[in-house]
Amino acid sequence: MSRVTVSIDPHVHSEGSYDGHEPVELILEHAAEIGLDAVVITDHDVIRESKRAAEIAPEYGLIGIPGVEVSTAHGHLLAIGVDRMPPRGRPYDETVRAVHELGGVAVVPHPFQRSRHGVRRRNIPTPGPDDDSDADGAVDGAGADGAVGEESETGAVDEVDAIEVFNAWLFTGNRNRRARRFAAEHGYPGVAASDAHHLQYVGRAFTELTIEGRASTAAVTADDVLAAIRRGTTTVEGRRAPIRMAAKHYVGAASRRSAYYARTGAARGVKATKRTAIDGAVAAKVAAFQSVHRTRRFLSWFA
Repeated sequence: MSRVTVSIDPHVHSEGSYDGHEPVELILEHAAEIGLDAVVITDHDVIRESKRAAEIAPEYGLIGIPGVEVSTAHGHLLAIGVDRMPPRGRPYDETVRAVHELGGVAVVPHPFQRSRHGVRRRNIPTPGPDDDSDADGAVDGAGADGAVGEESETGAVDEVDAIEVFNAWLFTGNRNRRARRFAAEHGYPGVAASDAHHLQYVGRAFTELTIEGRASTAAVTADDVLAAIRRGTTTVEGRRAPIRMAAKHYVGAASRRSAYYARTGAARGVKATKRTAIDGAVAAKVAAFQSVHRTRRFLSWFA
């Protein structure tokens, strides 16, 4: 049987998200240039730009896959392959079920990192309890009311489809290691994603999927990608990405951004330049604050 491998970044934010910065056209152009086969726009609780990106993706030689990052009552959840918004603010297991009813796959992003709205271990619906403890002292496997996960009419828990075991913003930190252990314990496929909010980070981590029954990438559909995630034919590509793609990411992103705004008009270019300046000022302010903090801590050793 023929098979092909595709590379996908399943967690990217565009200017449609409250914390995103880039237009989807520029993200798609960049993704194609650095060798990705698909990128899923997963803006926070809005899906319009993601649907538009999925529609025009073939123009860039990419597989079009819509998605969204949903804010649930227990943390964020990636809904990949949906063309409608799942309900917001609902319990995690209910949201997982809603994603499945919409035909999508439910992926847990940056799990256990509460500062970024990552879900706690005990709120991820699993078939049964385990005895490990969460970082905040709660018993894993049980929800706030002690339930492990709501069962469907057939008696089976509606589980997530995959765990984001490598988030580029976390690199190889504790939360990524915990995510890998959790996925291994429960037999969930692992995916890697950039969680990019700026162009140069798109594809910094990505997932390779083995697609059965396709002779070329051009023949792969969004449904093929979703099926491969469900089957778990995934390979995490996070650690090598910054080394292998660094030059293309930073130099390429800068030139592509300049070329894009030159094509699309001065107004957007001025806006983007102003936004870049603000981002730089904020980064400088944070760096200065950190420097002062480190200096004070160093001097305190001699006090």
